Amino acid sequence: MRLDFIRPLYERRGPYASVYLSTLAGRDREKHWHDLRAQLRGEVDPDTLDALEAEAAGSVAARVMFATHGDVVLAETLAEAPELAAYSPLPLVTPMLMLRGENLPHLRAIVDHSGTELTVFGSGSPRRATVAPTPWPLHRTSWGGWSRKRFERDMEETWEESAKAVAHEIDEQVRRLGLELVVVAGDPKSRSLVCDHLGTKSVDRVMMVEHGSRADHEQFARDVETALDSYLDRRRAELLDRYRETGGPTGLAEVAHALREGRVHAVLMPGKVTKPMWIGGGGGTQLATAPEELRGWGVEDPVPERADSALTRAATMTDAELWFSPEISDAAAVIRY
Repeated sequence: MRLDFIRPLYERRGPYASVYLSTLAGRDREKHWHDLRAQLRGEVDPDTLDALEAEAAGSVAARVMFATHGDVVLAETLAEAPELAAYSPLPLVTPMLMLRGENLPHLRAIVDHSGTELTVFGSGSPRRATVAPTPWPLHRTSWGGWSRKRFERDMEETWEESAKAVAHEIDEQVRRLGLELVVVAGDPKSRSLVCDHLGTKSVDRVMMVEHGSRADHEQFARDVETALDSYLDRRRAELLDRYRETGGPTGLAEVAHALREGRVHAVLMPGKVTKPMWIGGGGGTQLATAPEELRGWGVEDPVPERADSALTRAATMTDAELWFSPEISDAAAVIRY
């Protein structure tokens, strides 16, 4: 899981109020919010509570909100959420990340000879674009003689030019947004033509699915979800294998040490890790299992924090990935080098 989307949380100094609201409407939602507000009252300043209330107002969907110093820094809609409120030095993001799942940056393409629909999924809302074909005959003609051969040649050239335009757009999206997967459906010949013109970086990320047309997205959407789950399962398995083969850092102390040195490619956690760690406020890599260790690094006033919150901040600020892996029993890390 890439953590770029939560980086703004760590660019603002806490402490943070973290609020999770389940899917409720009307008076039930109002009552639950006031119950959670009562839990925070006395710890959280009124401006921050008011900002959370304004963010929650009018929504019936499950929501998670993180606020500090009178501002809601991040708010997301979830498929489901517990009723939870916390006030802590760092935002309590682990429940959100576990509920949200891996948000894999990817592109979905449905291609045929009449055009291509591209949809990019990454941070923010999905962005959809249509690449129109080159204006010329798109279907084989029934004319005979030299006219038929000429039109079929022109038609093949038109398909080729359209495929080049689509491949160029996909290459640009992969390059600009760092997409990890390109899922392609549609007419088999069109798919093949597009892939023939993709750059090496894009073609290595292509996964074909059989169903999908620009007129019917339902089966395509189901196929894409299956493809994404399969990709993520393989990715998680590869990271676990790499961790085991290299004897990566295991346990909070070793993982914290590797994060401080910026050597971690991915943090692996079995789920919530509520054991205490110690953190400093001067940077994302100020974390340790004992306050004395941080003081030795020049942190004057270490404060206690949940281990999963501390590890997530350090992973985010060092551009490391985070993966929840129930196969392990303690925090672990895959090393960059």
